[in-house]
Amino acid sequence: MSILRAATVQFEHKAGDKRHNVAVIARFCAQAADAGVAIVVFPEMCITGYWHVHTLDRDAVAALAEPIPDGPSTRELLELARRYNMIVCAGLIEQAPDGRMHNAYAVCLPDGGVHVHRKLHTFVSEHLTSGDQYTVFDTPLGVRFGVLTCWDNNLVENVRITALRGATVLIAPHQTGGTASRSPHALGRIDPALWHGRFNNPAAIEAELRGPKGREWLMRWLPSRAHDNGLFILFSNGVGMDGDEVRTGGAMIIDCYGRIVDEARAAADAMVVADLDLSLIPLSTGRRWIRGRRPELYGELTQPLGSEVDPRTARFSDTPTS
Repeated sequence: MSILRAATVQFEHKAGDKRHNVAVIARFCAQAADAGVAIVVFPEMCITGYWHVHTLDRDAVAALAEPIPDGPSTRELLELARRYNMIVCAGLIEQAPDGRMHNAYAVCLPDGGVHVHRKLHTFVSEHLTSGDQYTVFDTPLGVRFGVLTCWDNNLVENVRITALRGATVLIAPHQTGGTASRSPHALGRIDPALWHGRFNNPAAIEAELRGPKGREWLMRWLPSRAHDNGLFILFSNGVGMDGDEVRTGGAMIIDCYGRIVDEARAAADAMVVADLDLSLIPLSTGRRWIRGRRPELYGELTQPLGSEVDPRTARFSDTPTS
């Protein structure tokens, strides 16, 4: 397949209301099917809700968690995939067979197959365990996909390994933007009143979503992940209230040269659809750079510095991590 029609979605989930959130997913799947989409990507933990989870005790988190693929939410995603002959991807809390819980992302295929990515750098709750495996797989579309969730994408090593394992399209679900940050020049909270007043003054909230707390921050690094690795990126993000923070949306599709093919701009639930020209990948800058690698020089990349911290500590501690 040289052309892949893909969709990526931003939407405001309801915390803990899986029935509502899956209904939103179903509505967008129907729209994606009408547009002839082969894969539709939804945000991180959009089924269970995200930021409110950091306030929950273990029993409350466990009440939200489900097994994958046999839990009810994944079964609904699989039914949507079958009905529309389309790959459907969405995030939730997984209850694993060993009793641990994960920030997980399910990629559901029309033939009933499910690929699961467990976020490698989980921090939203002390009750969730980070994954320890990369997720790269082939599909009946003839496209090899990879998945990295939110902070997984911030670390360049993760995206490079995903590319080295043959992925040509990276599924990148997020719940980001509008977050408190210890860095004085990155992100920052958005006044919830601006979101609640978006119908009366859309320009005010959209300026925040597209400013330093949202899109401008993404543009400092996200396109480079696509460019440097010769990957297409399907970036999906929450938008609107997420606990006490405002997510900045900006669902977008980025090509293998780091160019924005299309993106969502409004302070609203939205879907972006674009055709990915996969024939661009072999001669893309990133793929040519990868072929020039000298792995014998890179041993230091696997050596601990001694200052590494658990992702949960890095997110909530006031102690500098570098």
